[in-house]
Amino acid sequence: MEWLNYHHLLYFWTVAREGGVARAAERLHLTHPTISGQIRELERALGEKLFARSGRGLELTEMGRVVFRYADEIFSLGRELVDTVKGRPTGRPVQLVVGVDDVLPKLLVLRLLEPALRGPEPVRIVVHEAPVRDLFARLSQHSLDVVLSDSPLPPGSRVKAYAHLLGECGVTWFGVERLQKRAKRDFPASLGVEPLILPTEDTALRRALDPWFERQGLRPQIVAEIADSALVKAFGQNGLGLFPAPTAVERDVLAQFDVRVVGRSADLRERFWAISVERRIKNPAVAAITDAARESLFADP
Repeated sequence: MEWLNYHHLLYFWTVAREGGVARAAERLHLTHPTISGQIRELERALGEKLFARSGRGLELTEMGRVVFRYADEIFSLGRELVDTVKGRPTGRPVQLVVGVDDVLPKLLVLRLLEPALRGPEPVRIVVHEAPVRDLFARLSQHSLDVVLSDSPLPPGSRVKAYAHLLGECGVTWFGVERLQKRAKRDFPASLGVEPLILPTEDTALRRALDPWFERQGLRPQIVAEIADSALVKAFGQNGLGLFPAPTAVERDVLAQFDVRVVGRSADLRERFWAISVERRIKNPAVAAITDAARESLFADP
């Protein structure tokens, strides 16, 4: 493996920034020959000329400009590293890498993540959507800061992580006006008569729905089973059936889709979790997510 000499890179970067060897020597408190010799060593290591003579001065070659851009980024990150360790603000957005269980409703994910962007420090969110088992594996490798899921870690999981309950809510049933008028009069018995669009059996909501239907004495008329929550709503918006969604995002569903509320199943509960390697959440962006969820999001209308 070839290693870069960062002292040589620093001398080159300073000469380029200061516009000449003499001014760089004064700034670095080194002699002119020392700096010139170190830059020649860097050029030899890279196999490229970084400066060219221009009259009595120096100018960057094309490759020199490329190396300067990299050097500028490297030393900028170095300053940020020191500032971060010493607790000083860096000005660069903090990166929050979030794993999202691919069965979570997209509207709910938006509501959960939004508070992280409204904190005092700038945050850049990177979202990876995948099956929850894949996300837990990535969390164990510390490539994710947090996982949002509708279920905690499964029993016997080898992933050393902690499930933080964000909250719970009931389920609201929606439909287009034609179906809503018909189904609302005899809700929830109408759920055994009207066409339904349900999540697939691998979701926590569906696992709760099936025994709930049985307790209600209902035989649901399922016309579609769809894993993607956005597609469920798209089917429902087109009048193909009634569909459920967390009551926590009821207003969002009504605002974005041309549907109406058929009824609410308050006794049918959905829970949502933030899974983290931290026993006590210290990441301020993750704390903003958990605090907002517990204080305002999960309150039935």
